[in-house]
Amino acid sequence: MTIDYKTRGTCSSRMHIDVEDGVVRSLQVEGGCSGNLQGLCRLVAGMKVEEVIARLDGIRCGQKPTSCPDQLAQALKQSL
Repeated sequence: MTIDYKTRGTCSSRMHIDVEDGVVRSLQVEGGCSGNLQGLCRLVAGMKVEEVIARLDGIRCGQKPTSCPDQLAQALKQSL
């Protein structure tokens, strides 16, 4: 399943997430902080969806109420 998610409240604008059998196979992010998001994409590849949600849900970016990792968790929660 491919999830195409429009982010809210972050520098990134969109996430494309490939999930197969409950595991994140790949993540691509449009916009945002390139180095940090490349790292995030590599870290979550191969992780179970539930683990990604548990680790990233609620992370904030500075004073913002959300972050790119949090938005990934929100996208995955919506897909369940």
